[in-house]
Amino acid sequence: MTAELVRGQNHPLSQARLEIRVSAGTPIVAAATLGDEQGKIHGVEWVVHPGAPTLPGLEVSKQAAADHRLAVDLDAMPEAVHRVSVLLALPAADGGGPTRFGAVPTPFVAVTGLDGTEVASYTITGLEAESAVVALELYRRQGAWKVRAIGQGYAGGLAELLTDQGLPQAHQLAGGINEAVAQGIARSIPAPPPRTDGDRSRQASAPARGPEQGGPASQGAPGPVPPQTSPYGTRTPDGPGQPTQPNSPYGSQAGMPGQPGPQQPYQGGADATDPAQPSASASGGAINYSHPRRQHAAPPPPPPTAPPAQPGQPARPVAGDATGWSMDERLYNQVWGMFEDLARTTAAYRSAVDFADSRMEKELDQVLSDPRSRIGGQGDAAREAAQAKHAQLVNQARETLDRDLAQLTAESEVVEPALPPAYARWDNPVWHGYRVPMEIPMALRLGDLHLPESDRLRIPMLVRLPLERGLWIDSGRGASLDGSFTDSHDLRRLAMESAVAHAARLLAVYPAGEFTVHVIDPAGSGGQALVPLVQTGVLAAPPAVGAAGVADVLARLTQRVDLVQMALRGGAPDSLPPGFDTSQQLLIVNDFPHGFDDRAVNQLRYLADEGPAVGVHLMMVADREESSGYGPLLDPLWRALLRLTPVPDDHLADPWVGHAWTYEPSLVPPGSQVLQQVLSQVAAARTHYR
Repeated sequence: MTAELVRGQNHPLSQARLEIRVSAGTPIVAAATLGDEQGKIHGVEWVVHPGAPTLPGLEVSKQAAADHRLAVDLDAMPEAVHRVSVLLALPAADGGGPTRFGAVPTPFVAVTGLDGTEVASYTITGLEAESAVVALELYRRQGAWKVRAIGQGYAGGLAELLTDQGLPQAHQLAGGINEAVAQGIARSIPAPPPRTDGDRSRQASAPARGPEQGGPASQGAPGPVPPQTSPYGTRTPDGPGQPTQPNSPYGSQAGMPGQPGPQQPYQGGADATDPAQPSASASGGAINYSHPRRQHAAPPPPPPTAPPAQPGQPARPVAGDATGWSMDERLYNQVWGMFEDLARTTAAYRSAVDFADSRMEKELDQVLSDPRSRIGGQGDAAREAAQAKHAQLVNQARETLDRDLAQLTAESEVVEPALPPAYARWDNPVWHGYRVPMEIPMALRLGDLHLPESDRLRIPMLVRLPLERGLWIDSGRGASLDGSFTDSHDLRRLAMESAVAHAARLLAVYPAGEFTVHVIDPAGSGGQALVPLVQTGVLAAPPAVGAAGVADVLARLTQRVDLVQMALRGGAPDSLPPGFDTSQQLLIVNDFPHGFDDRAVNQLRYLADEGPAVGVHLMMVADREESSGYGPLLDPLWRALLRLTPVPDDHLADPWVGHAWTYEPSLVPPGSQVLQQVLSQVAAARTHYR
């Protein structure tokens, strides 16, 4: 039976291996401090946080999230540790989120066993101006462990909290934690939209209804539909479930944060400023960007079911077996399910290997510390036994991983050929039958992702539309994974070709007239890469060159952002000037900072910060080192953009466990004419639309 604690109350812990589950409803930072018998923290090495997420017996997530799962193994705690304090904090204010717990849902913390059974729970009430709080405390008393509800908040944030705990380097450590969280947000792949309460309560027996049947209208996000089973757990409409890995030292989902919450950083959602959304009322809201000839179709039939499998064998995968109103939605959810499954099964494998390593090291230390084991062959036998146990654990973990990889590979082999153009690679035959769409898809493919343990398995990297972050195509030498790409000229050419491919895909998946591309190329160095866009006539105007061209384009786009913002703030979104272009806008900037003065740099930052919310998106093709002369002025700009590379690089992180994923750009195969053919159709459709 669960003990529902109040502040100051304690409860005994009968299990050594536990999870501490945190649910906050908004992205928060989770950390923990270790204290000795007097509660003293001996230094920063006794603090586990997103920048240093693991210590013996304790693991926290690497980034801010609405839900966290902290893995705890009390038996693995060093003997000097007698107290573990669980800390929660809101990210730094410059992230644009809430700055006090009084403005967010009440945090809930639960201590559970590995099977998910709650041992004790605590709802942290009474917080107002505080931005950091000591939630729980696990403490050792007379050889037994207990949990105590603390709930001590600090208006001064992590720095004040750590100072109160007696850490001399409190301010430096708090700054380091905030920086680690900011970096995690900047490199995190946007998560799927959050699950609503309706998704949790929807019964499988209740058939989904469409707009024409009295149900909710589909607006680019999956409807509340029942979960789909998977070999790795249960996949829900906003992403899959969680894999069960018996070989993890902490049990399933060791040290893994939970599902993304309602305000996961940079995540898309149906309530974002979306060109597919209905017109706002006179009281304010999003502008009506809908296509005049667009119509909603009735919901499609239920997703296909997999053919029966042989007894004892996993079900054969089927493309589109996830939930959703349309096939695009089902495939989108299925791809995200594969992504999460691979992230979590790999995390369980790595955790199991780490546990095997630490166990063998501990056993070998015990052998060496006992003089009696050095007599005769006892020491050699003990070492061989420890190594045998290590090999057994690692082999078991690898077998489980290989089984899951085989199932995911089989699923990928049936899903990849079934993807629509917005989700497909450029070499997919679906592009040969391309037609300009009448509907905006849910998402866009920007490349592929893979992990070292599964190098052959590629997961499509899908981001929701409309884009909620600008894109930065890194043309610097740091964009090369192994540093072997030393020719800066070729790397810049590849970066610009990658930008053109991304822009062409965006143009191709939007209905005619609903997407406009502008290009700033001050020195004309991107002329060769821009040929497909220029020759087919899909650009709004020829690429702007020189300082005058830079100033003109930036002035027009910043004025556009100002006009739309004023209309929205004034509660009159339909009062824009006659003939105002309501299509989504993309600005491609090449060779930054060449041709940019201080005013232009500030306008660029303004577009990156304010533009996405009103349909103006930024794509930078730049080497960050070349703009270092501006100092920290541009740091917020780079953090606001999603960094992509023209060559494989392992700089992206998933929103669940924070793995470093190798990203591979989506480039047109050499010699292929698919880009020109697609853009020619887009140009013809634009001419007919006008």
